[in-house]
Amino acid sequence: MAAMSGNGSKPGSPLSLPEPPGPLLGHSERVRQLIASEIQEHGPVGFDRFMELALYAPGLGYYSAGLHKLGETGDFITAPELSSLFARCLARQCAQVLSRVDRGVVLELGAGTGAMARDLLHELHVLDTKPAHYLILERSADLRARQHETLAAAGLLDQVTWLNEPPQQPFSGIIVGNEILDALPVKRFRKVGDTLGELCVELANGAFAWTIVEPDRDLRNALAELPLGEAGDPYESEINLLLSPWLAGIVERLERGVVLFIDYGYPRGEYYHPQRSMGTLVCHYRHRAHPDPFLYVGLQDITAFVDFTAVTEAGQDCGLQFAGFTNQAGFLMNCGLPDLLSGLDSLPDKQRLETAAQVKRLTFPQHMGEVFKVIALTRDWDEELLGFAGTDGAPALFNRCALL
Repeated sequence: MAAMSGNGSKPGSPLSLPEPPGPLLGHSERVRQLIASEIQEHGPVGFDRFMELALYAPGLGYYSAGLHKLGETGDFITAPELSSLFARCLARQCAQVLSRVDRGVVLELGAGTGAMARDLLHELHVLDTKPAHYLILERSADLRARQHETLAAAGLLDQVTWLNEPPQQPFSGIIVGNEILDALPVKRFRKVGDTLGELCVELANGAFAWTIVEPDRDLRNALAELPLGEAGDPYESEINLLLSPWLAGIVERLERGVVLFIDYGYPRGEYYHPQRSMGTLVCHYRHRAHPDPFLYVGLQDITAFVDFTAVTEAGQDCGLQFAGFTNQAGFLMNCGLPDLLSGLDSLPDKQRLETAAQVKRLTFPQHMGEVFKVIALTRDWDEELLGFAGTDGAPALFNRCALL
């Protein structure tokens, strides 16, 4: 769920990464041993399984252990931690939905430090659109504790309920996931000529290494649907086979409302562009991005960019309709960012400069403004959504290049 570091440039060399202190290296070794034992018992594992264990193994994985992940002193910083302006704009989209459903609910998926929940609730109060329930679906006990601390300090604990699984009762409202999809485990594949192979993880002299195995039927069928005809040789990339069942579980009880995902990624035609021959896998450690998932396993974030055409197809598979696709800059502008900045000139110099720098990072193309996209899926909803007014993201997702 990490944001691109710096200005979104290509990952640098792992050799530039700082070495973790001894206790953290010991933790990484325990994660390595857990994965290695599975490989020793069952043979090479798919990268999706490696990623699942490295990020989510109970008590050991990157998101499950008590590691300091987010913020300036962690490994990456997300938009809600960067500036409250992000959540204040998002609140306006939430308010539109909440004002048009009975007893509207906000369901946040993976709430990070709790900063977005805090700022959303504050701004929804300002907008006089308080949700009937604010729910947080969080699988990390460590992050849940940080969210609890953040919301307690803001006096908002009584307005939030944490869930271990998606709501089991019917509800209407808005589901929001900021930098969630990029952390879902993905399979990796390699194409050489007309031959496709799955990139799996094996042990070589006690270290993790890539190996190529024959794709199973599900992966082969999924790869056959991708626009790989013009891809050069060799060509490597990622595909998420968990997206449809995962999303179906999240939205199963949504009766009416909107599902909103904000993440970095591309429509399919750009995702599998011939020039993107090494895929989109990115790891983050101490605000440095690099391509090696086997380095400091358990101590670094592992992500893959999002195929937003696949997100749309997954939504349609579970009865949702496509309702909008744009970049983060456009979404924030449509959701009132200019109005929120109307008093900028009257602020003290330091605050004005800090706010201007935050806006630059949120909206400029070389930062988060272009590489981060926003997609909306809906159920029983026929009104244009505020954040996508005047835009038509459908051609980017469904044009000929995207689907062939």
